[in-house]
Amino acid sequence: MTGNMPREISPDDAHSIAPDVMGGDSVRSRLVEGAARRSVASAAFARGPQDTAVLPPLDHAAIRTIIAGIMLAMFLSALEQTIVAPALPAIGKSLADLDDLSWVVTAYLLAATAATPLFGKLTDIHGRRTIMLLAIGIFIVGSMVCALAPTIWVLVIGRALQGIGGGGLIPIAQTIIADLLTPRERPMAQSYTAVVFMSASILGPVLGGLLTDHLHWSFIFWINLPLGAVALVMSSRALRRLPRNDRPHQLDIPGVTLMVAASVALLLALDWGGAHYRWSSWQIIGLIAGSAMLWTLFAARLLTAREPFIPLAILRGKVTSAVTCAAFFSIGTIMGVTIVTPLYCQMVLGASASVSGLALIGFLAGATLGSLLTGRLLVRLTHYMRLPIAGLIIAIAALGFLAAKPAGLSLGAFTVLLGVVGAGIGPMYPTSTIVMQNAVKLHQLGTATGALNFFRLLGGAVIVAVFGAIVLGSAGDHTGVVTLEKLAAGHADFAPAFRVVFIAAAIFLAVALACVLAVEERPLHGPVRLADPGA
Repeated sequence: MTGNMPREISPDDAHSIAPDVMGGDSVRSRLVEGAARRSVASAAFARGPQDTAVLPPLDHAAIRTIIAGIMLAMFLSALEQTIVAPALPAIGKSLADLDDLSWVVTAYLLAATAATPLFGKLTDIHGRRTIMLLAIGIFIVGSMVCALAPTIWVLVIGRALQGIGGGGLIPIAQTIIADLLTPRERPMAQSYTAVVFMSASILGPVLGGLLTDHLHWSFIFWINLPLGAVALVMSSRALRRLPRNDRPHQLDIPGVTLMVAASVALLLALDWGGAHYRWSSWQIIGLIAGSAMLWTLFAARLLTAREPFIPLAILRGKVTSAVTCAAFFSIGTIMGVTIVTPLYCQMVLGASASVSGLALIGFLAGATLGSLLTGRLLVRLTHYMRLPIAGLIIAIAALGFLAAKPAGLSLGAFTVLLGVVGAGIGPMYPTSTIVMQNAVKLHQLGTATGALNFFRLLGGAVIVAVFGAIVLGSAGDHTGVVTLEKLAAGHADFAPAFRVVFIAAAIFLAVALACVLAVEERPLHGPVRLADPGA
């Protein structure tokens, strides 16, 4: 590192300009930093600014072991988002509380979203291994609390603990991949995460139903203990040799508190609006107003804190801000389409719930295929940003076709078109992560990755709420609160409502496309050491 880089935190360092908006000297500094990192390949550094003992470089087997361990940890987090749904009726009956059952899902969502940026920041402060083990430990403890829960509210507490641990696992895993691999190697490994989520999305509901029907609903939580133990052992051993890029950091507690509170208020408003309370009710208006006030205070804190929770360099950078916006709308659209697809199949096409799941699998398979192909091609193409650009254009065109004929399609044709949409958006999964990590300093990888995943989740919550409001609004005047599930059981014509949903999805992807076009295409440096098929 250059001599002008201070060992102690200073306001200038905390607010330093991101690499993507720096001048020539800073670009050279970043190249020197990258060359230094690659020269040690996968060497690991012991904790502390004074102790720089270098361990032997990691070989291919060690790298694969680490990646296998973090993929298992990611699978735990992804599985827990889908395995619970089939067990909810049995849980409600067993604990004699159907009214508060929605909190079992909401608690996990709130905790995971709030924890995601926090754990990303903590990895930059305390190291990846320590925080990874902490996240897995919290997740296991939460699973035990859930499995042993005597009441619904104890179960909700356990789900919140699971959300805290599970929400931290995703950004930590992606950051570890960035520590292990050069920028040119990362796309292949990052694209594997799509397979993890695809597998969890398909296996979760099936496994949840089987365990609930043939054993007991508590086994959907007990199953996490052996899997979590394996992930814990693998991570504990392998991550001791993980490369470190330490810089002194401080955690901005007031900033964290404001961001978490603002996020929770907004997510509660989006979750309750139209389902528990009318959008015009004082409860929802109060939550939205409170969230807006807290976000304003958080913005003020970012401008005044000695070291902001999310560095201004990341928020102001042309590359980082554009790719974050693109991920917000594109990944958020994936989440929204995942929610409305079964409803469309049942409410418009008249399919059963099980058959509707096949269309959803087609969409997820398309997204996974798009992500995997992009991961393979990113390392071979100089102008790699053309991949997500082309994909988004194709997805927008497919959504336009769906909007033109929302009621005139067969289930097979709809599944094919939905697969095309998924394949078009899928490249945004690895591309957004790679571009973000390639545009920040090494000691900001955790913070940047956590922030990116946070805005992905927030985008999903916002877009799901928009799609839900469109469909619910099509029900016309009604008394009481109408849910999507109640509408799905009705016999009204919802084709016009879903036409608007598809148009809205196309608009969101158009915004994402505009953001991707604004991203400066920076070279992905470094050798490709894991190009063999077994990598």
